[in-house]
Amino acid sequence: MQTHGIVESEAPGPISKPANLAPAGTTDTHFHIFGPTDRYPLSPKRLYNPCLSDVPAYLKMASTVGIERMVIVQASIYGTDNSCLLDSIAEFGQHRARGIAVVDASITPEQLADMHTRGVRGIRFNAITGVTPLEWLPNIAEMIAPLGWHIQLWIKADRLLQIADMVRALPVDVVLDHMAQVPIERGLNDPQVACALKLMESENCWMKLVGYRISKVPYPHGDVDAFAQKIINVAPDRCLWGTDWPHIYLEGKPMPDAGQLLDSLYRWCPPDAAKKILVDNATKRYGF
Repeated sequence: MQTHGIVESEAPGPISKPANLAPAGTTDTHFHIFGPTDRYPLSPKRLYNPCLSDVPAYLKMASTVGIERMVIVQASIYGTDNSCLLDSIAEFGQHRARGIAVVDASITPEQLADMHTRGVRGIRFNAITGVTPLEWLPNIAEMIAPLGWHIQLWIKADRLLQIADMVRALPVDVVLDHMAQVPIERGLNDPQVACALKLMESENCWMKLVGYRISKVPYPHGDVDAFAQKIINVAPDRCLWGTDWPHIYLEGKPMPDAGQLLDSLYRWCPPDAAKKILVDNATKRYGF
């Protein structure tokens, strides 16, 4: 449903227990928390209104799936106000939670250092909605390099193709959101898909295996399998997994089931590789 051009988000659906047992330390590296709007105002430029998706609701889902550690990603509807993100990290506790913030060009080293003490480990660049222009990328990367942080890049694959050389040259690691938003229906030889695969050969590039948004078919999203398997084969030490809970702004796609999304990972790789992605890679990337 839309209200004055703003999409109203559905509440997450029922969660099934995965067929595959999540290993100890399983980490969801991509989800959002949406608190009460009287406490956390929404950006007037937002594309959607979220459903209330707070820490207790997330923990209920996580318990069913077997998630023990979590990485909250700042959503576009909050712009560069990271209050909800920082408060949520504190509520979860830094023994199990980290965060990815969104900042503008006025950010100072002192502000970044403060966020580090509060559990932030990276900066998200949102090239989809334009919250953070890509022109800021080199300067922000230089600022966060001393902290050991990374850039999380949410970008369409055609734009990624244009800036691939810049991404490789950045002084920090880059985590590609949502499987680089590739046009999966075009096949692995499509220039945009091939660019994402080629980038994953670079030691500073990581990939979040959150595949349902690029899929053109219902679960089990079989059209994503070959791409996901190829990514894992190319960079088994630089793949991450996430639920993308609470699955907002679906644009007509059916509501995902986080338990099934974990099972998808086990379809793409054997259990030992899945454990590396769910536990070891996340430990390295986020400093757990």
